[in-house]
Amino acid sequence: MSLEDRKVWRGFASDNYAGVHPELFEAMMAVNEGHEKAYGDDFVTGELTKVFKEHFGSSAEVFPVFNGTGANVVALAAVLDRWEAVICAETAHINADEGGAPEKMAGIKLWTVPTPDGKLTPELIKPHLFDIGSVHRAQIAAISITQTTELGTLYSVAEVKALAEFAHENNLVLHMDGARLSNAAAALDASFRAFTTDAGVDLVSFGGTKIGALAAEAVVVLNSERLAKSIPFLRKTSMQLPSKMRFVSVQLMALLDNDLAIRSARHANAMAKALDAGVRELAELSGGRVSVPNPTQANAVFPLLPSEIIETLQEEYWFYLWDHRIGQVRWMCAWDTRPEDVQGLLDALRSALKV
Repeated sequence: MSLEDRKVWRGFASDNYAGVHPELFEAMMAVNEGHEKAYGDDFVTGELTKVFKEHFGSSAEVFPVFNGTGANVVALAAVLDRWEAVICAETAHINADEGGAPEKMAGIKLWTVPTPDGKLTPELIKPHLFDIGSVHRAQIAAISITQTTELGTLYSVAEVKALAEFAHENNLVLHMDGARLSNAAAALDASFRAFTTDAGVDLVSFGGTKIGALAAEAVVVLNSERLAKSIPFLRKTSMQLPSKMRFVSVQLMALLDNDLAIRSARHANAMAKALDAGVRELAELSGGRVSVPNPTQANAVFPLLPSEIIETLQEEYWFYLWDHRIGQVRWMCAWDTRPEDVQGLLDALRSALKV
């Protein structure tokens, strides 16, 4: 078998399945000629710092890394001492989908909180702040929230502010896992700064891959000179220091320049809204066999489907069974999802339901 035999297909399993945005390939080609200093001492990474300050505030410092798990591990390791812990939602990516990397690579204790919608609140966190100063319990030092959440929900600016105020009142750091930060910004119709720096977030894992980049993520320190000094060393010891960093940095720059990230996110979110509307219409015709309990607030749809049709649909459009106990699936839309892809999945669902 050769590359000529590769089958081109489309699905709804993950926005990671999508290819690299052509504008990002062009950006990488634009800085490919000649030599640059390695490990971040290049001209492009210097310019990247200026761009992130424009979008996140003058105190922001950016540190490119390879992937989202690496960004989260480096960010959290920077704020926790060895005896400390981070509070996160039970469904948070750092707990459910990172293969134990925070625990294994950084020795981080995750203190998980069950949530109805993937979102933490001060009220949910407060009961877990006890035994402060006791050597018998890992000391809570940080809160980590995911924007957007693993259940497709969205923190409003006010909700982020409330969490930041609560965190700082209790001497905690607030970290935002922003693997889909662009989708959140598009859904909120807000600048990145509005729901991060201005809302009181201390550091962010900025996601580029899910919105069209190739191995391009970053840790963004928003208001701490101490953290900004420690991140470079942690990034290296965590094996997240790109040698040819200009190719990572230029992608992140291109995502922010000309609102490419926001344009791509708006498209992905719009495709998810269309998919949500279509499946809700079919749910009304299904006699209770289909429902959509989660709101579609960004680029993810979480319907409940009859178990007997899930595999049938997956033969045409691959997606994940999210919760096998209740038959909940996840449909993700990406920067390259087309209206005909959405209609094709809806047509397949209609056919399977025979409605």
